Amino acid sequence: MDPLDTARPEEAQGPDPVGAGTPPAPHDVARLSVASASLTDWYQVAEWAAAEGWNPGHRDADCFHATDPAGFFVGRLDGEPVSAVSVVNYSDAYAFLGFYLVHPDHRRRGLGLATWRAAMPHAGNRLVGLDAVPAQEATYRRSGFTAVYRTTRYAGVPERAPASDAEVVPVGRDHVAAISGYDRACFPTERGAFVERWLTTDGHAAYVWLNRGHVAGYGVIRPAHDGRRIGPLFADSRRGAEALFDALASHLDPGERVYVDVPDPQSEAGALMAARGLRPDSVTARMYTGPAPETAMAATYAVTSLELG
Repeated sequence: MDPLDTARPEEAQGPDPVGAGTPPAPHDVARLSVASASLTDWYQVAEWAAAEGWNPGHRDADCFHATDPAGFFVGRLDGEPVSAVSVVNYSDAYAFLGFYLVHPDHRRRGLGLATWRAAMPHAGNRLVGLDAVPAQEATYRRSGFTAVYRTTRYAGVPERAPASDAEVVPVGRDHVAAISGYDRACFPTERGAFVERWLTTDGHAAYVWLNRGHVAGYGVIRPAHDGRRIGPLFADSRRGAEALFDALASHLDPGERVYVDVPDPQSEAGALMAARGLRPDSVTARMYTGPAPETAMAATYAVTSLELG
């Protein structure tokens, strides 16, 4: 599966724009060396992503890289990192593609496409998901991806709300196993080890909604390059989602912005964000290489990350 030609790498992974008036440079492509990226390499890629306005969380790399260390790729010219893509295998059946980037000094030379071709075999026969800028959906359709729904990023300084009567408490170690079980219904595959890291990483604040003593939702807020990001936000009802959102938002400093990526099929989620004073900021399209996996979309008020699923 090869992307053909796009305009620019943005929130939804745009390949190096080969063919937009500038032909590839075969000599550069021949010199490109693509290999698995170390965590240190990925810190640099995260800085590239921040410069593109993707606003990654400060500790995202630490949490995600351990999921599949062999699934993060960097392309180098003469030892210098110039391109990147992640193809993270979450299970034997599911992978997620993200962080498709070429450094601005090296674009329009075919390096993104070469990096894609080197990295995609890592997914094998797995179903692959990605989040794409709508303008580039046609590109990914030609590569075998199908759009399933759109995700709207909401942003702003949230308005404070009265305390909810839903029982929302900070996540403790004794909640982790049950939260991982709950997460499985909301994500395409089991990812318990990742969930534990996401809940307990320094700087992350996590809350769980307990309905009659049982996990009925959870959410995480984390510091990002600009403000903070909430994700995931999973809950059995809007009442629980509201209580979780308000608990998470209590960690914001006065005037600090928050960013939340809301799948459009969960119509109440957009209404919740609007009620808290957030406004649409950007849109992406979730795409898959095959039939969309079954997940509890009604409980998905916000996804974990556009970059890594």
